Amino acid sequence: MIRVTVAHDRSKQEVMQAVDRSFDEMMKGIAAIPMQLVDERRSWQGSTLTFSLNAKMGLLKTPIKGMVDVTDQDITIEADLGLLERLIPKGAVNKTVGTAIKGLLK
Repeated sequence: MIRVTVAHDRSKQEVMQAVDRSFDEMMKGIAAIPMQLVDERRSWQGSTLTFSLNAKMGLLKTPIKGMVDVTDQDITIEADLGLLERLIPKGAVNKTVGTAIKGLLK
């Protein structure tokens, strides 16, 4: 399980819209790695997004699920990456997710 929290200075609504846009872009594909993200489901309840999807890479398929919580001051992502957690170092995932969130908030 990964957990990343990043402070922001935007309105909740702006951050929630940015999160939705980032999911839309992510589902189009990640050119840098040969992985497909499929079977995406997401649902907002207030300012908390619950999501699930499957990551496919060759014959490997693993579920990813988690939540994104947006407050007035920060955004927190918690995710269970399934088998990917064994293949990718946790520190690298946390750093990449943190950087992506900061980019999303610019």
